[in-house]
Amino acid sequence: MKLRLRRPYGKKSLLLRGKDGLRRLFELSKKDGLNIVDITGKKASFRRAVAKGDITLRDETIKVIKNNDVPKGDVLTVAKTSAIIAVKKTPELIPGCHPIPLTHIGVDFKIKGNRITAVCEVSSESKTGVEMEALTGATIALLTIWDMVKEIEKDDKGQYPYTSIGGIKVVEKVKKEG
Repeated sequence: MKLRLRRPYGKKSLLLRGKDGLRRLFELSKKDGLNIVDITGKKASFRRAVAKGDITLRDETIKVIKNNDVPKGDVLTVAKTSAIIAVKKTPELIPGCHPIPLTHIGVDFKIKGNRITAVCEVSSESKTGVEMEALTGATIALLTIWDMVKEIEKDDKGQYPYTSIGGIKVVEKVKKEG
């Protein structure tokens, strides 16, 4: 992906825009290379983001999950707990994310056919958005599901030909000035 470089926020910042039109802002430092974006002058406001993603499993695995017969335990409860922990740890996992006070974390699952959709909703009263927190929660929920059922999902060669994670995206972003 070829990037066009612009410096709209001064010499110490860099805005990268790809062919896809997405923009990414980084604070640059000659000494450190990359710093977290300075949000000192911004006013706190209500922020909310919802992210989702899917895991595709074998039909037999879905049945075992629904019956709560997975040897490792209650898959969806463990996945929900993992997602909540991951949301709280997002700034530790992604260097550019600010540690912000969270006011709500909600995780829900929908099972349809051989697919489980994880939906993660995050809210905050802060100076920056919570999209990365919501994406982290949804993604970790799906990875946890995979981990919980991997023994059931393996084929006779020890591979995972039916298992996949995808469709991870932000489905809603809200900012209300207060």
